[in-house]
Amino acid sequence: MSQEQIRLAVIVASTREGRFAETVSRWFTSQATLHDVQLDVIDLAHLALPNVHRSEPSPEIVEFTSRIGAADAFVVVTCEYNHGYPASLKFAIDSVFDEWKAKPVGFVSYGGLSGGLRSVEQLRQVFAELQAVTIRETVSFHLAHGQFDEDGQPHQAEAVNTAAKTFMEQLLWWAHALRTARQAVPYVG
Repeated sequence: MSQEQIRLAVIVASTREGRFAETVSRWFTSQATLHDVQLDVIDLAHLALPNVHRSEPSPEIVEFTSRIGAADAFVVVTCEYNHGYPASLKFAIDSVFDEWKAKPVGFVSYGGLSGGLRSVEQLRQVFAELQAVTIRETVSFHLAHGQFDEDGQPHQAEAVNTAAKTFMEQLLWWAHALRTARQAVPYVG
């Protein structure tokens, strides 16, 4: 029995000029395409999300909400700014509500000595409140700028590609399980 492809939304969190997010997200999406997924890369730097919440959602928020609603699973590619995740990501997450529920979320992080893991720990709490399921596996790049060559390839490709494979296998297991469950019994969280 063939299963329908998982729709995977990869959310690129950083919107800063000169950001390193493009290097990390380009590497990760190349790894994700090795799996049977339908990929939607949502780069927050290229979205025109308004910077305030309104009683009536803007067309950009409606489109973003639709893309989140269509996804079966999410990967958040995030940096760490001052021991936390970017404000742009918090605004994007809070712009949507029901569309996150009963779906798995994984994290690819990067940063200084902590590799962005402090931002991931905070994001686990946020997504728990939204009734999303965060997976245990993460991929993180410590001292990230030194982990990639000038072509955007990891210096320790075998190790991080193996980590990405394990990460994707876990995420896809949860994505299939939760999609099947949502189809069988609507989630009422």
